[in-house]
Amino acid sequence: MEQQTQQPERSQCDVLVIGGGPAGTTVAPLLAEKGYKVVILEKAHHPRFHIGESLLPANLPLFEQLGVADEIRAIGMEKRGAEFVSPCHDTPQVFNFAEAWDKSMPYAYQVRRAEFDTILIRNAANKGVEVHEGCRARTVDFQDDDSVVVSAVHDDGREQVWQARFVVDASGRDTFLANRFQIKHRNPKHNSSAVYGHFSQARRHPGSEAGNITIYWFEHGWFWFIPMVNDVTSVGMVTWPYYMKTRGERSLEQFLRDGIAMCPPLAERLKDSTLVHEVEATGNFSYVSERNHGRNYLLLGDAYAFIDPVFSSGVWLAMNSGVIGAEAIDACLKNPAAAPAALKRFDRLMKHGPKEFSWFIYRVTNPIMRDFFMHPKNVFRVKEALLSVLAGDVFGKTPIWRSIWIFKAIYYGANLFQPKRAFLGWKRRRFNIRRVEDPAMNTL
Repeated sequence: MEQQTQQPERSQCDVLVIGGGPAGTTVAPLLAEKGYKVVILEKAHHPRFHIGESLLPANLPLFEQLGVADEIRAIGMEKRGAEFVSPCHDTPQVFNFAEAWDKSMPYAYQVRRAEFDTILIRNAANKGVEVHEGCRARTVDFQDDDSVVVSAVHDDGREQVWQARFVVDASGRDTFLANRFQIKHRNPKHNSSAVYGHFSQARRHPGSEAGNITIYWFEHGWFWFIPMVNDVTSVGMVTWPYYMKTRGERSLEQFLRDGIAMCPPLAERLKDSTLVHEVEATGNFSYVSERNHGRNYLLLGDAYAFIDPVFSSGVWLAMNSGVIGAEAIDACLKNPAAAPAALKRFDRLMKHGPKEFSWFIYRVTNPIMRDFFMHPKNVFRVKEALLSVLAGDVFGKTPIWRSIWIFKAIYYGANLFQPKRAFLGWKRRRFNIRRVEDPAMNTL
């Protein structure tokens, strides 16, 4: 007698969220609190290692809204500013968040993502979200009745199928829906990769600056230095494709250490340190999807786009996308007639954050822009406005935009007055971001 194939378990929900990172664990509890039945599918089991450990001051009010502020405070290293170190300038430049336009957000946190993400996903479960860890979404089918059918498989091999009214892709760099729709593309304006690890006994700054993130520029890109609690420091090298290709037969650890040796100020802070986590890498760092929504689906955070981590904007943009995503979904499900306007607003806000950060990211390696960062002036309050951007304060009512426009005008004017330097900077950037075919990079 033939053994009968076990049929997958079938369930229904209002909103199915694919991914249990910061975006998914923000949108899910906000919707659950509105009375929707929400399910999260997370392929991993928390706690699990992840990079993106540096948060922004704009995150803090959202932690209060989600009810996790005390838990985040308990695991966080207080970060009062961001330090930039350039090989072309004699002294570092520190941007203190307390000097931003809005003085009410003077600090943020550095966190180990394994702990941070675990707090968020447990909070979602406590708020009534049905959480399935070790459950990988496999297929998605959009039905004629506007429902969405998602099939998934658990770690133990069980198959399960959900029929939802709305699906949210919060799968991060897995870009679940963008891959299936074939709408994900390399960002033609940026192209970088990252190699990173955790160290103990790295030398930190004294006093209140101990938790500051430091950005080190070097010939082939830049480094992050992120102090966290319990004597753990995250160090990462973000570099261009041509330099990644020079890795050759070297291990990732040796490649990272060789890069650190090219940056003497960073090497000095790490000379007595010990590697405490295996070095990892992420290739093809920068990408964007053609769209971030459809009639009954949204793409949040990194599932939609990612640019570069130089301003630590990733977690903030992911969580903020969860907030505006929850507002859009609630409007769509409560009043279908309001859906087009709600989705249009969602689209505008989703594009706004990456657009504002990317203007600076695309230019931050330009020597003229670097001069501006290393010697900031507060004429027309442009330094305060720049600090507000670095703090993530780009979605609220803080009136920074006139000063940001003035800053941009001053920058473009400086390029006109230094045409040779501007041209060489542009030419160098074109060289840096050019696509370099390297099979090893595709496996990162």
